[in-house]
Amino acid sequence: MNLNATLFFQLVVFVMLGLFTMKFVWPPIEKALDERAKKIADGLAAADKAKSDLALAEKRAVEELRKARESAGDVRASAERNASQLVEDARAEAANVVAQARQAAEAEADAAAQRAKDELRDQVAMLAIAGAEKILRREINPQAHAELLANLKQELR
Repeated sequence: MNLNATLFFQLVVFVMLGLFTMKFVWPPIEKALDERAKKIADGLAAADKAKSDLALAEKRAVEELRKARESAGDVRASAERNASQLVEDARAEAANVVAQARQAAEAEADAAAQRAKDELRDQVAMLAIAGAEKILRREINPQAHAELLANLKQELR
């Protein structure tokens, strides 16, 4: 065999192999590569979309957290106002109770003082009557009267 014939047959086999590859092997490989490229592109697009969604969700979360803090501050302020109002109401009620108790005690003290005065008047009247009775029983003597009046003064003290 000749080198040219071998080269020619190798060239024919190479061309046939190239045509076979281009006809039967290359299209499925190209299709698989295209599908792979499409999957990669879809994955990158989904990752970009997820990244933007994540950024949007973080913004929403920050906004909701800010709103929650404001709401908590409002609730806390309202609770503090209610608590201070309750304290003021309790103080006012306590002051009213103390004032009523003081008035009742003063009224009771006034009544007791009035009863003591009435008893004292009764006793003074009884002593005056007793003194007058003693004076009238004795004979009229200025020195005796002075002595009786001194005794009466002693009894009144």
